[in-house]
Amino acid sequence: MRIPKRVTAWVLAAITGFALTSALTATSAQAADEKPFAEHKVVLQISDNDPSKQTLVLNVAGNLLKAYGSDKVDIEIVAFGPGVRLMFAENVNKGRIGGLSAEGVRFAACNNTIANMTKNLGHEPAINPNAVRVGAGVVRIIDLTGQGYTLVKP
Repeated sequence: MRIPKRVTAWVLAAITGFALTSALTATSAQAADEKPFAEHKVVLQISDNDPSKQTLVLNVAGNLLKAYGSDKVDIEIVAFGPGVRLMFAENVNKGRIGGLSAEGVRFAACNNTIANMTKNLGHEPAINPNAVRVGAGVVRIIDLTGQGYTLVKP
């Protein structure tokens, strides 16, 4: 029996999509277990392109690290919508993101937003190497709050 090329292409696309979704989910789930002994778990939301709000979310992460110590607080900054621009490779805050990442802060960028930006820009924006793509930023926040993280929207 010969399988039509359309069916083969559809099956290949479905398998590829499933593999990508599984990889994103596995990466996200793995990231949440990096600090199993943290006494405080915080997810910081950035959904605004305003540079002052982007600076504020990074300041809040730094202040949490100072207050509790990097071993006692688990922080993830989740960006979606216009806030994904914080995660662009050439964002003016890339040095601060690198420093916070070195102290254990995780950065998640919404893949849905990146896909829409790619359509609008005509090319895929380069993302900061410290940021992990997640399927949907809002879903990531909901998942983390379900795991006991406190949501802060600076």
